[in-house]
Amino acid sequence: MNDARALIELENTYSANNYHPLDVVLSRGEGIWVWDVEGKKYMDFLASYSAVNQGHCHPLIVAALVNQSRTLALTSRAFRNDQLGPFCKDLSDLSGYQKVLPMNTGAEAVETAIKAARKWGYETKGVADGKAEILVFSDNFHGRTTTIVGFSSEPQYRAGFGPFTPGFTLLPYGDAEAVRAAMNPNVVAILIEPIQGEGGIIIPPAGYFRTLRELCDEHNALLIADEIQSGLGRTGKMFAFEHEGVRPDMVTIGKALSGGMYPVSALLADAEVMKVFRPGDHGSTYGGNPVAAAVARTALEVLVNEGMVENSAKLGGYLIERLSGLDSPHIKEIRGRGLWVGIELHKEAGGARRFCEQLMRDGLLCKETHQHVIRLAPPLTITKDELDWALERLESVLASEAVAV
Repeated sequence: MNDARALIELENTYSANNYHPLDVVLSRGEGIWVWDVEGKKYMDFLASYSAVNQGHCHPLIVAALVNQSRTLALTSRAFRNDQLGPFCKDLSDLSGYQKVLPMNTGAEAVETAIKAARKWGYETKGVADGKAEILVFSDNFHGRTTTIVGFSSEPQYRAGFGPFTPGFTLLPYGDAEAVRAAMNPNVVAILIEPIQGEGGIIIPPAGYFRTLRELCDEHNALLIADEIQSGLGRTGKMFAFEHEGVRPDMVTIGKALSGGMYPVSALLADAEVMKVFRPGDHGSTYGGNPVAAAVARTALEVLVNEGMVENSAKLGGYLIERLSGLDSPHIKEIRGRGLWVGIELHKEAGGARRFCEQLMRDGLLCKETHQHVIRLAPPLTITKDELDWALERLESVLASEAVAV
């Protein structure tokens, strides 16, 4: 079917109304480009919230998916498979962490980190049973499970879903003194995004992450970095925490871990933390399955071998420089690191969505977040010429006094 309106109507009729997508119906993707059902070509400037860092349908990742699917797809963890060990070694070698616990979605990886931190707190730190506390931050986004939305500061994410899991203390993001004041013997971990994606590409003050590391060391607590969106090259380094030379105790990754081909996530930690899990404590039927492992190994391989992290660093600086020099009546602030940029608009601009809709009409796909921010995150395979093509459209729309509704 190539009738966009008919397909939109089908989705509206039969799908739960839990998203508000732009009205473009995509049917094909290659690299940084996608095509709708009517054949119109667009540049993808969102990369599925950083899941498609390696570009759409990277041929090597597609081949890994197809070949492994034809050979062995699922064994559950009741039996071993020949892909899991090599995957864990590759990820350990890349990240520097001794142990890998594979899951499927980003939210599952975060839930796994929460469980690990609590168990570590009881078994290693000696916190009294039921008293473990984890420090979290305003405007966080770690997933959509009941536990995770329970410590969100976004009212819509919480409304109607309580009662919530206790044990989380919400603090202002970027305020090191608030963290210092909140530290106490029951704190087992600090859970944080080194850069907040859903919050609008919010970058904390310089030295903030290093201070958190020092506070965790001082109070015998774990530092957990949620790198599900920010990791695997998005910010111009393999992991965003590297910008401050800090090593967290645990790291959650997902999204680009599979190059957008398959749900794969993981918790990374050293053996001293990961040893809290024993057989039967935690698991997933699909976590670490052969297809996931084969796809993720290849996704990591192309990310490194094709210089995508370095490309993000180089072109990210150029993107931010061009946008920062734009004369626009709508722009309040440009924030970014690597190929990850938030364009915050003045409230008088009437919201970011109408700009995203105009950009869509011009052939560039991006998405609003927190109502007034346009989020930019192209695949890390983008070239300078392609980036210039996108910038021409961004500059045209953002410099205009009037944008069609």
